[in-house]
Amino acid sequence: MTDLPELDPTSGAETAHYVAIRRLQDAYADVVTRRAWDELDDLFVPDAAIELDTRQGDVIEIVGPHELGEFIADAIERFTFFEFVVLNTRIAIGSGSRAGTVDGRVYMCELRVDRDTGRWNNAFGVYHDRYRLRDTRWWFEHRQYHSLARPGADGRTVDAFEFPHHLVLGRL
Repeated sequence: MTDLPELDPTSGAETAHYVAIRRLQDAYADVVTRRAWDELDDLFVPDAAIELDTRQGDVIEIVGPHELGEFIADAIERFTFFEFVVLNTRIAIGSGSRAGTVDGRVYMCELRVDRDTGRWNNAFGVYHDRYRLRDTRWWFEHRQYHSLARPGADGRTVDAFEFPHHLVLGRL
């Protein structure tokens, strides 16, 4: 584990960390879109905690990249087309970061075609992340996912959910 020193925004180090974390977020989107589950090992610490609130019951708790890959594979099997799109991010780099960690938020959209109906539908959500600097690179250490909106049961109406303000990690 490497401690993250207090960073001067004018030094360029803050920008380098930001770019590295954005690359991690983008790599996740690429892996999920391509359904390349084995590559999750290169993005998550082995004991990463993942909490998924799909707003359809209890929060699903997963540990590690293998269990996460199995869960997502099962969840998106019903789609003939699936693309994970990062819409916006917020990364809190700077003073006050816990030793070697940074918090972030990722807004995302899933573009999907249902195998049975042939219908396009989109789902929107937000991840509250904790990233860990380890061995000179950034990894996902903790993810909390929350559904924000998705098609209703009839495929037309939209189920929209309140933003989970009470669960925001760190200073974001």
